[in-house]
Amino acid sequence: MKPFMNADFLFPDACSRRLFHDFAAGMPIIDYHCHLPPADIAGDSRFRDLAHAWLGGDHYKWRAMRANGVPEEDITGHPADYRTFMAWASTVPKLAGNPLYHWAHMELQRYFGIDAPLSEKTAPMIWEACNALLAKPEFSARSLLKKMNVKAVGTTDDPADTLEHHVAYAKARQPGDPVMAPSFRPDKALAVEDPAAWKAYLDRLGAAAGVSIGSYGELVAALQKRHDAFHELGCRASDHALLAPVAAFVSEQALEGLFAKVLAGAVLAPDEVEAFKTGLLLEIGRMNARRGWAMQLHLAALRNLNTAMFLKLGPDTGYDASADRPIAEKLALFLDALQADGLLPKTILYSLNPNDLEAICTIMGCFQDGSTPGKLQSGSAWWFNDHIEGMRRQMVALANIGLLSRFVGMLTDSRSFLSFPRHEYFRRILCALVGGWMEAGEIPPDFDTFGGMVRDICYNNAKNYFAIPGVEE
Repeated sequence: MKPFMNADFLFPDACSRRLFHDFAAGMPIIDYHCHLPPADIAGDSRFRDLAHAWLGGDHYKWRAMRANGVPEEDITGHPADYRTFMAWASTVPKLAGNPLYHWAHMELQRYFGIDAPLSEKTAPMIWEACNALLAKPEFSARSLLKKMNVKAVGTTDDPADTLEHHVAYAKARQPGDPVMAPSFRPDKALAVEDPAAWKAYLDRLGAAAGVSIGSYGELVAALQKRHDAFHELGCRASDHALLAPVAAFVSEQALEGLFAKVLAGAVLAPDEVEAFKTGLLLEIGRMNARRGWAMQLHLAALRNLNTAMFLKLGPDTGYDASADRPIAEKLALFLDALQADGLLPKTILYSLNPNDLEAICTIMGCFQDGSTPGKLQSGSAWWFNDHIEGMRRQMVALANIGLLSRFVGMLTDSRSFLSFPRHEYFRRILCALVGGWMEAGEIPPDFDTFGGMVRDICYNNAKNYFAIPGVEE
């Protein structure tokens, strides 16, 4: 029987162990897509207790607690406190087989030096020990990032955001502090399904860009101005959430007409909505290509399925699921339209439906052009796929059909400053995969070559692909 989560956790053989300990473990982290609050990084926030640091805003944990029969008032009914923590502690032993079980214990080990499994019995001791550490200056938000050797984070920011915290942090950042780069997330500019909300958003976007938006051309110009401002603050990627790819191509004149209809309060037909989204996404893709940015497309998420709880708690509270719509044809048509203009940017494709992996990898191969290693990427196993089998499946599909060696690796997609051991989790799974190939004789035991590949996937590929200013060599 192996010890629980010891130094060789997840390693079945000597090659896996060597790849991790000699090549992966010490590599820095670029977390190029997360949801950390920029204000917390800029202000180097402190956490009042473990519940605040660990459970506030974490809908992964909220879902698990609900499934364990914890009443909502003990989850989101008040700011996270000891009662919330005890509800979580009672849930963790029930999580065997869920990555949350591993993540929770890796977080306790790496940040707090606690090896005891979390349960109702150990919870009081863990609560006191962690709170004593969180009270120290070295457990502030930025210090936690440094503790995990994080060199850069890419936050998620709306074009209408002021970016005031990014500006403040850029001025105050000291050598050795992690870089905080915004990411350009213009989903609300495309959300013409709700004319009233969309018109209100145009006012916010226009104020941020310093322009009036009364036409489709003026909307594109406003987004370009914000794109320029984001670039100056180190942004090197846009991010887009789509239920399915869009590929309805109409003229600019037709797009102006659609803009006018929505501005007048009309509800567009589904084909008109798709045409508007296609036109605006193409414009953003072209902006990205001109600037050398990456375009991230997050596909196949059905969001806010529980209407009653959405009305009570809002979005991003644990009521989303995987979609199963076809993606291949329209995704290919969309990428081809950008390629035809000579303005296909670096692109990362994620799907919440693991059945899409092979289709994504085959489509990517049609648009690699030799200009950038791994120009088109199969995004890291995302959200509900963020577990041992899901990560292996994504990497195996990429290796089978493309180049695993050019993969830009892991991201947390998290709102928590305690989530960064997920990178170690990914690295252990990566090393077990590649080490297994060595042990099986599928690749030679050439540690210079394949240890170098592991290092690239852990850090170097992302550093080179995004080229975020200020990231150390």
